[in-house]
Amino acid sequence: MPAIRRRTPRPMNIETVQRWVVSAVLFHVGSVPAVTLAVYSIGVAGDTFGKGVGLWLMSGVIGVLTAAGILAIHRRRLVSAWLLPGILPTAVTGFFIF
Repeated sequence: MPAIRRRTPRPMNIETVQRWVVSAVLFHVGSVPAVTLAVYSIGVAGDTFGKGVGLWLMSGVIGVLTAAGILAIHRRRLVSAWLLPGILPTAVTGFFIF
């Protein structure tokens, strides 16, 4: 029976931990308003279509800015495919608005 090799865990740098904590906080702070506005825009669009579309667009802007902020925290390129999850709530609720 071969001996099992275990990797010794590498200690994390304090800056890496800080980046992950701040990006988790930003994700929660940014995703709650984006999802809330996206869902709320469905009900508002039933009564006043223009206001519903405005809220729907604002949810997309907040989602994209949240995703861009997380990319900036981790020092990644701001224009990448990772911006697409930022507009996910907007894309899903767009089906119900239009």
